[in-house]
Amino acid sequence: MTDAPLRGTAFPNPARCDTGRHDTRHDPAASSATASVTGTVTPTGTAGVAGTERASVRFADADRRTAALLADLHRLGPGDPGRERLRAEITALNTTFVRSIARRYAGCGEPIEDLEHVAFMGLVMAINRFDPTRGIRFWVYAYPVVVGEVRRHFRDKTWVLRVSRRIQKPWPLLQRATAAFTAEHGRSPTTAELAGRVGIGEEEAVEVLLACEAYRPQSLDAPAGGPADADSGTIGEHLGADDSALDHVVDGQALRSLLAQLPERERTIVLLRFFGNHTQSQIAAQLGVSQIHVSRLLTQTLQRLRRSLLTGTEPPVAARPPTQKRDTRPHQRPRQRHEKPAARPRPRPRHPRTNL
Repeated sequence: MTDAPLRGTAFPNPARCDTGRHDTRHDPAASSATASVTGTVTPTGTAGVAGTERASVRFADADRRTAALLADLHRLGPGDPGRERLRAEITALNTTFVRSIARRYAGCGEPIEDLEHVAFMGLVMAINRFDPTRGIRFWVYAYPVVVGEVRRHFRDKTWVLRVSRRIQKPWPLLQRATAAFTAEHGRSPTTAELAGRVGIGEEEAVEVLLACEAYRPQSLDAPAGGPADADSGTIGEHLGADDSALDHVVDGQALRSLLAQLPERERTIVLLRFFGNHTQSQIAAQLGVSQIHVSRLLTQTLQRLRRSLLTGTEPPVAARPPTQKRDTRPHQRPRQRHEKPAARPRPRPRHPRTNL
């Protein structure tokens, strides 16, 4: 998987959908939020200067009122009933900004209501933890807390499989790089091209792409032809499954060729025993041998066939024991103890002259 084109996954592709660690130094929304809170305005054009200034004034006014309410909240004790009223007023003052953060992640596959709920939970957490005596503005502290809660929701609640932050963080970069490469070249990038464009290793890019496919897998109960084609059956019905009968077919074909290579007697014993359902006694009577001999031949033949199936070699032919030569000499009665040994014939004397 080095140069194969990338396929689309079920993970959404919003403009800014990152579940890694938040860094406001590289976040335009965080910079604009800080600028709005502090009253710093960066005009983008003549037509938008007035609107930007009005928004900046509203945020500055909300920031001043929030700071005053937070100071009052900080002076109250933990069990004071006035804390709930002050916390509700602070939340109402910052509702617009909290919803704007939630809308930034609306394209990530989660309902906007859930995202707003998580964002407001982050706001309440920031209100409870904020210390006005430190001399910093509230939204400079609260923005990373709210965004962190939203991203933690994506990391912990939406992933089917638990994926580490190291894997999740490069995923938005890979998505944006894929979209940019496709727009420039008219085709999907390979893994090597995508890794080089993002600036990570190719193996790391492969790991991220494979892991992020677990973000939102498709249900096996979903219609195979889409929501409009309910008569096409489910996806699970079109998936193949392991068929154990196919293994028996393969083994049967291999065994057929091995049986043809066996000697005729061993092949007959195997066929009669396993395909003819004969007993060993019936096979022995048919071949004219003993039942013990049939059992011995059957065991040896099965062992050879098993080794041949496992190793893929031809079954060796069983070696027959060498036949012993029969003694053709006439049978002699053993000599008794009281009998003398038989006299050996004396050699014929040779003539000294003729050597006969």
